[in-house]
Amino acid sequence: MKQKKSIKKTGGDFNLAQRHAIIQELLATKCTKVAIWEKYTGQSEEHGQILNWMKKLGYVTGIPIRRPNIVSDIHAMAKHKNKYKTSLLEPLSNEQSDFDTLQLKKRIADLEAKLKEAEIKAIAFSTMVDIAEKEFNIPIRKKLNTKL
Repeated sequence: MKQKKSIKKTGGDFNLAQRHAIIQELLATKCTKVAIWEKYTGQSEEHGQILNWMKKLGYVTGIPIRRPNIVSDIHAMAKHKNKYKTSLLEPLSNEQSDFDTLQLKKRIADLEAKLKEAEIKAIAFSTMVDIAEKEFNIPIRKKLNTKL
């Protein structure tokens, strides 16, 4: 009688929808990353693979992993988990483009916050130069109409 060899999966064997499902199960349950990894692959060591997937797929990883902390809605992603494309040559589905749009909106918000901070710094610097010119009675700014 022949024994069946147990087939072990590696991190590269999972498509995008399966990776989302694994991450969502990790976030929804109180299981450890190693326990989830062993459940799906049969391997006892995951070497940070789930955390790498979370970073690449846009999940927030700065907060402890046992709490749901993803960028988009868990339930909306669960409904559409089978519709994600795995090939790079196929066009993106609506859900994937929505996810990309969400990531771009987050990036825009971050850049706008940095721009606002830079504008505030510029105003503060200009005010500081004005005060220094008045107090010390010296010209600090370069005159625009000077001859070379």
